[in-house]
Amino acid sequence: MLIARAPVRISLAGGGTDLSAYYTEHGGLVVSTSIDKYVYIFITLNADDSVQISSSDYHTFFRQRRGEPVLWGGDLSLPRAFLHHFGIDSGISLFLASEVPPGTGLGSSSAVAVALAKALSSVRGHSMGRGELAELASFVEIEKLGMPIGRQDQYAAAYGGLNSIRFSSTGVEVAPLSLPHDVLERLERRLLLFFTGSSRKAASILKHQQTSTEQHDVSTLSSLHQLKAMAETTVSLLQRGQLDEFGALLHESWEVKKGLARGISNPKIDEWYEVARAHGARGGKVTGAGGGGFLMLYADEHVQDSLTTALEERGLVRMDFRFDSGGAVVLMNSLPYVPQFGQQEVAPVQVTR
Repeated sequence: MLIARAPVRISLAGGGTDLSAYYTEHGGLVVSTSIDKYVYIFITLNADDSVQISSSDYHTFFRQRRGEPVLWGGDLSLPRAFLHHFGIDSGISLFLASEVPPGTGLGSSSAVAVALAKALSSVRGHSMGRGELAELASFVEIEKLGMPIGRQDQYAAAYGGLNSIRFSSTGVEVAPLSLPHDVLERLERRLLLFFTGSSRKAASILKHQQTSTEQHDVSTLSSLHQLKAMAETTVSLLQRGQLDEFGALLHESWEVKKGLARGISNPKIDEWYEVARAHGARGGKVTGAGGGGFLMLYADEHVQDSLTTALEERGLVRMDFRFDSGGAVVLMNSLPYVPQFGQQEVAPVQVTR
């Protein structure tokens, strides 16, 4: 058996500027940290002339016999696209599992992509660096599957840790934010996640944002410029240990982000957020593209109990977490060497840094 995992992430600033429609012309910047909630890929070899895929999150199963063309539409399209990329059409079983529900704004889909890249490259006997894993995951999700998403989630899952990630037409630069230990601990303690009980499909929100940016919509571009500037300020505030100022900026950036597209917020989210603010949260946002998932808040320690009670009385559930620093890893590999996996060519993916 081989077990690989990759962490999900919370985005602290700059979300939306990692879409190609924006960063190819203006450059993008996001600040994010991975957390200790993971997606897992379990791989076993089978004696059949088939591949099998099952998922605990989507409660579905797929089987395909050797020689049949590997297609990647419909259910489990992501692992099927990765099997096609690595030229594997038999003798293997994949099981996918996640510690967080899909579609909740923590980048779990891209974490699955990175974990698949890590697991299947290991099966094929290839050693891929973190940048290569992120690029391959981006290629499969954006180019191969045509998903209207950005690229911050793949890099967050591949690298792990608290990073500023810059995007441009010439490449991607990942810079770890090395904060003093006490500052990092305080930041970790003061960030809270509350599950709203609903998931959402980010594609429609992101597609609208992508189209508006491509059409040079003045309002969309102005908002993205502001969010990028706020990401620059976030880097500076975190490095100086000015966490309360970061919390206030988080509030300002959420107000800007809500204007990017319809569906990012709704009356219920607005109500929850106002309750959180009334109970001491300095700032917050809905994770990911918006519309549901997790409500992330920054709050001082002494108000967290009353804040948690107020939100849980309204049906939200707090999820405890810690920061992750490991990125994508293989936890166990007891698979024997299988020549059929080592001899086939793997399609190349250009890696930018």
